[in-house]
Amino acid sequence: MNENLFASFIAPTILGLPAAVLIILFPPLLIPTSKYLINNRLITTQQWLIKLTSKQMMTMHNTKGRTWSLMLVSLIIFIATTNLLGLLPHSFTPTTQLSMNLAMAIPLWAGAVIMGFRSKIKNALAHFLPQGTPTPLIPMLVIIETISLLIQPMALAVRLTANITAGHLLMHLIGNTTLAMSTINLPSTLIIFTILILLTILEIAVALIQAYVFTLLVSLYLHDNT
Repeated sequence: MNENLFASFIAPTILGLPAAVLIILFPPLLIPTSKYLINNRLITTQQWLIKLTSKQMMTMHNTKGRTWSLMLVSLIIFIATTNLLGLLPHSFTPTTQLSMNLAMAIPLWAGAVIMGFRSKIKNALAHFLPQGTPTPLIPMLVIIETISLLIQPMALAVRLTANITAGHLLMHLIGNTTLAMSTINLPSTLIIFTILILLTILEIAVALIQAYVFTLLVSLYLHDNT
């Protein structure tokens, strides 16, 4: 009960060494692989989900954009598994760290923007000035569009961090409330515990949705620049 509310967001250490790198490398180990010609139901379901997600994101892309398909599918799987593992008790969620989310968002955004300037520089520059803009507003609109372009990776990272952090804090508060009410009022405890279960189900959905939203926005940035 006296635990710091933000203690679960502190990067863990093992013998004084940061363990975040090991935690980040752990989710890929949970993805099953098959060495047989005929896959089992788990592998088949996994491949169907990957194919469905890839088709959903790659439909709007041209040939050059579809070269990013492996990276985008790997990204959504990594974020989803990391978010889900963070819901386990006494676990650490790397996606609650803004620094890590920025480390994912900035290179992907920069790669898409650089690709746009290299392949379609006229179209890329045209985004800074909408067609039909009055002459007096041109300098202001160029500044606004430049700022909106530069804050895209920050918006990606902050959105993921805020949604995952808010859910964890809410679960922590309701869990502490359930524990405190267990010795005071049993019917109220059952109601709060039911709310906690429903919130946990909601957080599972949020973990998957945020992984999809993050990857989809990267895919949209890529589409605008290819």
